[in-house]
Amino acid sequence: MFNWFKVTGWLMLLMLAPKGAIADHYHLGKPASDKVIAGWDIDVRPDGLGLPQGSGSVVDGEGLYDEKCASCHGSFGEGEGRWPKLAGGEDTLRDDRPEKTVGSYWPYVSTLWDYIHRDMPINAPQSLATDEVYAITAYVLNLNDLVDEDFVLNQDNLAKIEMPNKNGFYVDNRPDVSNPRCMKNCKDPKSIKVVATISGITPTAHFKHDGNDGVAYQQSAVAVNVAPEVVKTYQNACQMCHDTGLNDAPKTGDVQQWQARLGKGKQALYNNALTGINGMPAKGGRTDLSDEMVKSIVDYMLALSK
Repeated sequence: MFNWFKVTGWLMLLMLAPKGAIADHYHLGKPASDKVIAGWDIDVRPDGLGLPQGSGSVVDGEGLYDEKCASCHGSFGEGEGRWPKLAGGEDTLRDDRPEKTVGSYWPYVSTLWDYIHRDMPINAPQSLATDEVYAITAYVLNLNDLVDEDFVLNQDNLAKIEMPNKNGFYVDNRPDVSNPRCMKNCKDPKSIKVVATISGITPTAHFKHDGNDGVAYQQSAVAVNVAPEVVKTYQNACQMCHDTGLNDAPKTGDVQQWQARLGKGKQALYNNALTGINGMPAKGGRTDLSDEMVKSIVDYMLALSK
């Protein structure tokens, strides 16, 4: 299994080494500046160390959650489709199919805060302001009946909240299993071809196709005569839902679905994308997108669905 924590640990060791030591010894890279190190140093400990100054209420978190989280995690944390449930699951950990939600399984609130801050929303990670992270965290805690509706979460009281499953974890002291590398009869890397990716999740910009140095989104852009930036933005902001049909999103390439929606006129499609509909946040939850870019993405999806 790929151990991201070990990789991250080595990266941090490299960055925290005396300035110039690694670069001078291996003649690779350059010393990490204080600004670069600060950009990586965003983890939060269970005791609250690492939390920035800020606060957010359950009331404010409800609106933010509905806008940025509900389309995947459900209006009340029940989960949409195969997206994770955030609430419920009490007393299910001994069942054959336990529900590992924030309230039933997670041992520390700091993990929830850190995950939201680091990776959410999934189509625009690290786009939330600090106070927004506190507010959404407070609301998720409220969904699990761990704080009251008038609760305000901040850097001082977060670590004081006791999670129901805090004592359900223990240190696994079994020895690591070390398998020897197999360095015989290895497959020639040149013969390996990527034939499929996880739609909307696996980055494809670096793939080469049929020996062509052009990337996937550039090829798709040429095929329907749109700017490559439109395709790239579609893949980052819209593809995940429109490739899967999440929340009744019309699937890109499904002629019948798009023709049915065109019955109300193209302007109606623009308005849906700009203002949000059926759980889809306005502009796909991306506050950095211009109206013109959103309309161009709609035109692109229509072009692929003829």
